[in-house]
Amino acid sequence: MLNGILAHDLGTTGNKATLFDAATGAAVAAVFEPYTTAYPHAQWAEQDPADWCRAVYDGTRRLLEQAAIPPGDIAVVSFSGMMNGALAVDAEGAALRSAILWADQRATVEATFLAERYGMARVYQVTGNRATPSCSAAKILWIQRHQPEIYRRTHLFLQAKDYAAFLLSGVFATDYSDASNTNLFDLERRVWAADLAEAAGLDIAKLPPIYPSTTVIGRVTPQAAALTGLLAGTPVVIGGGDGACATVGAGSVRPGDAYTYIGSSSWMAVTADRPLYDPQMRTFNLAHLDPRLTFPLGSMQSAGGAFDWLERLLRGDGDARLYDELSAAAAAVPPGADGLLFLPYLLGERSPYWNPQARGAFVGLTMAHGRPEMARAVLEGVAFNLRLILDALQAQAAGITAMRLIGGGAQGALWRQILADVFGLPILLPALLAEATSLGAAIAGGVGVGLYRDFGVAQQFVQVHAAERPDPAAQARYAELYPLFAETYRALEPVFGKLV
Repeated sequence: MLNGILAHDLGTTGNKATLFDAATGAAVAAVFEPYTTAYPHAQWAEQDPADWCRAVYDGTRRLLEQAAIPPGDIAVVSFSGMMNGALAVDAEGAALRSAILWADQRATVEATFLAERYGMARVYQVTGNRATPSCSAAKILWIQRHQPEIYRRTHLFLQAKDYAAFLLSGVFATDYSDASNTNLFDLERRVWAADLAEAAGLDIAKLPPIYPSTTVIGRVTPQAAALTGLLAGTPVVIGGGDGACATVGAGSVRPGDAYTYIGSSSWMAVTADRPLYDPQMRTFNLAHLDPRLTFPLGSMQSAGGAFDWLERLLRGDGDARLYDELSAAAAAVPPGADGLLFLPYLLGERSPYWNPQARGAFVGLTMAHGRPEMARAVLEGVAFNLRLILDALQAQAAGITAMRLIGGGAQGALWRQILADVFGLPILLPALLAEATSLGAAIAGGVGVGLYRDFGVAQQFVQVHAAERPDPAAQARYAELYPLFAETYRALEPVFGKLV
C-alpha cells in the first residue's frame, strides 16, 4: 500500500497535481490542467476561479486514474499556489468576481495611500514588506473603492491555494506564508495587523483565519469526494504560498540555506530565524513553512523572460527555436560580453530598485557586437541584478556561503557558471529542479499528518550536488563590471521616468 501525498500547485498557467511517495519523497505521477489569464486593461491580470475549480477537481481525478492507486492510499492532500492575489468570496464560498493576480499592478494609487496613511517604514517594519500594488492590501482597497458593492458582499478575501483547500474541505483558512505577502500581516507576532488594516480603512473581519502551513484544516467532504475520486474524510492540510513551498522544496530549511529560482522571473531567498530588515527596503521578508523561520528575499521581474524576449526578437518569424544556438554562441564569448552591458528591466523592477518605470537597455553596443555578445550580456545582466540582491541580503548578516539553483534557468550550465562567477559562490544543484514547489507542499502535508517529524526531512529528500565553482579570472572580470552595471542604472534612472 502506497502512503501517498497529493500536492496541488496552482500556478499562473495552470494547476499541477502531483502524487508523492511519502517514504521516499519521489514524484509517482503528475498531471497538469491549464487555464488562461485575462488582461482586460493595461496592468490588469485576472483569472476565473471557476477554472481553478475545474483544474483541482479534474486534475485530482486524472491523477488518480493515471497513478492507478486506490483513493485510500492518499494519506493527505496539501496545497501551494500563487501569492499576493485577491479573490472575493461570499459566505458560501462563491466567487463574487474574477481573482486579481500577483502580476496585477492596477492598485498603485491604493499602495501609495497605504504608505501615506501608515508610513512606508512602519509598513515595512510590521509586515516585512514595502507597501506595493503587488500585495493583496492594495488590491482589496481597489475593490473597496471601485467596486464597493462587491466589497460589501465579500465574506472573505482568499489566495489561490486557500480557495482550492476550501473546494475540498469546505473550510476557510490561510497560512502564515500567504498571509505574509498581503501587507496586512504582522510578521513577528504572526497575526493580522489590525491597526494597519484600520488605518487603511479595511475590515479585518474580511480576512480568513490564519494557521501554520502544516495545519489539518478539515477533511475531504462527500461532495468533493464524488467530484475528485478522493476518499471522503481524507485530511486536508492548508500548505503554503508558492514561494514558501519552493523554499522547502529547494531544501532551504536551516538558517543560512540560500537558493535562487530562475524562471521567467527570479528571486533569491535565504532561510533565517528572524526577519532581516534592510534599511533601504531593497529586500523583503516572508514567513517560512516552518513557523519558527522566515525567508528574507529579493525578487526581480524579468530573468528567463529576458532571454525569452531576446530569442523571440532574433528569431523573428522563423519557426526554429534559437535557444540552443544562442546559448552555444554566448558560451564562446569571454566574460564581459566584449564590453556590452544589459539592464534586464523589461517589466520594470522590484528588488533592489522597486521602480515600475525602469526599462531594459543594451549599453555599449558597437558594430562589432552580434547575437553571441547580446545573448551573453542578457545572461550576465540578470546575474548582476541578482548580485545586487545578494549583497543586500549579505549586508543584513545573511551568512550565505553557497547558492542552490532551481527553476528552468538552473538547467543551463553556462548560466550556472556565470552566476557562480558573478556571485563569487559555489553553485549547488538540487536533484528535483522542476518539482520544488510541489515537493514543499507535500512535505507540509506530511508533517501535518505525522508522516514526518519536521521540515528537516527536506534535507533527506532534496539531494544536492556541487555544480559550478567560481573561476578566478572570470570572477575578477565581473568584479570590474559589477559597479559599472549599477552605475549604468543610476545614470539612466532619470531618463526612464521621462519615457513613461
